[in-house]
Amino acid sequence: MVTAFGRYFRLHPNRQLIYKNWQPRRLHRIASVMSKKMCLRQHGLQIFQAAINAVLPQNMIKNNIQIEGDRLMVQNQCFPVHKNVYLVGFGKAVLGMAAAMEAILGDHLLQGVISIPVGIQRILQLAGKEDMLLRPQTKIQAMEGARHNLPDVNALKAANNIHHLVEGLTTDDLLLVLISGGGSALLPAPIPPITLEEKQCLTKQLAAKGATIQELNTVRKTLSLLKGGGLARAARPAQVVSLIMSDVVGDRLEFVASGPTVPNSQSKEDCHKILSKYNLASSLPESVKVVLSQPVIKMDREEDFAHVCNFIVGSNAIALEEAKRKSESLGYNTSVLSTVVSGDVRTVAKLYSLLIRYVCSVLAAANSQNVHASKLKDEILQMVGNMGLPDFHLDRCLELLEEAQSFRRPICFLAGGETTVQLQGKGKGGRNQELALLVALELHGVKSEVPQDPLTKHEVVFLSGGTDGQDGPTEAAGAFAYTELVDKAFGEGLNTEDFVNNNDSFTFFSKFNNGADLIVTGLTNTNVMDVQAIIIQPKEI
Repeated sequence: MVTAFGRYFRLHPNRQLIYKNWQPRRLHRIASVMSKKMCLRQHGLQIFQAAINAVLPQNMIKNNIQIEGDRLMVQNQCFPVHKNVYLVGFGKAVLGMAAAMEAILGDHLLQGVISIPVGIQRILQLAGKEDMLLRPQTKIQAMEGARHNLPDVNALKAANNIHHLVEGLTTDDLLLVLISGGGSALLPAPIPPITLEEKQCLTKQLAAKGATIQELNTVRKTLSLLKGGGLARAARPAQVVSLIMSDVVGDRLEFVASGPTVPNSQSKEDCHKILSKYNLASSLPESVKVVLSQPVIKMDREEDFAHVCNFIVGSNAIALEEAKRKSESLGYNTSVLSTVVSGDVRTVAKLYSLLIRYVCSVLAAANSQNVHASKLKDEILQMVGNMGLPDFHLDRCLELLEEAQSFRRPICFLAGGETTVQLQGKGKGGRNQELALLVALELHGVKSEVPQDPLTKHEVVFLSGGTDGQDGPTEAAGAFAYTELVDKAFGEGLNTEDFVNNNDSFTFFSKFNNGADLIVTGLTNTNVMDVQAIIIQPKEI
């Protein structure tokens, strides 16, 4: 009791008033609420960390690949090996993946080249993560490039070395390709005579004119030697085995690092249409015109990639499944709602706030057929349809609520994906921190307009975090939100809406509550997009 009071007393801005008017019974209730909130937050952190651990490079490799004598086992498939293995890789998580593969392959590995971000080896050394570094006598050449996640001369050199290695392989060789998010910038290989600068300039022009990521990828692949299946074509006739960590919504492999081992479904004609759409066809560099005017090679067919096996070894779904196991071990009724939550962060925040209100309404009424809950359910279904979330499992939510009512256990909903932020200010933040702040604002609005809303009868903790450990250009992975956040911030002289309007979520969470609601993991050296968790518990439990 003394500890609870001491903590509350130190945090309260008017300590003398609190001391004079201290009421043990009231303070006991306050301390109990604070303790419960802290417990839910700690559980949230453990659940988030479990998601990250499931997709750490060394864990992904260990869970998917084994050597049994002269056989390489990848998931449920077998590949013969006899000191004939070559390895290439590109992406932010590839160094750790390569280190794990090097340990497994032993003498079977003959040579390798990986393209990795600038400074990653030193960062891992300083962090003491020796298990993510190559051995001192390694056979793998690690080349750093793509500073600020942009293709550069060093990344081009790495791509050329990778291209040279795979071109010399024979039918007796096995090529392991390690791919993760960030791989596209680390594998720049423009078709000659296009220069890297010319390709970058064209990509920037398209982006400035509002081209979609799919359109940008189509142009990139058309003008690249290695993207859009180019790496796999160059490695033919060797057996190609790709181990892929997906950082794209829906795990569409043609979009992970621009699909270097996946058949290209786009043609030069598609590229022409995109360039014409944005009025760039007439102002193209001469080199690009030369490449686009060359005779069209026949479209890729599946049979042309019979020598390729692509395996997803890390994904948002895998991370969420492990998070679910952890949540259940902590005593929560748990369900994964979706792995493809995307769209504007404000829309997503509205969806999550509706879901939280719906759950609280059902739990409070002990009857999912009550009018208030039914109205909220209809709103959720309409939003899900408008947002195009095909795997949003609201039916699982209903099943979970029935179990929660029967056994009076707290609830945890999990989801993942990647939201977008419309920049309108000049603040410092990231999509996860902004999402948390917007959810807090949504819940505050409900509480202010409807003081008796069932939401007020429940403890609610929301978290959103990036699995790479870096949310935007900040030191945090994400942040927590809860129903009282906006009121408490106001008590500290912080206007939440002002920070949101300036896209300044990191500054807000750094100032508020002494930064206690920031999620800080450090760089994780993995990336399967973002994870969200909603923890709900009736206050009387």
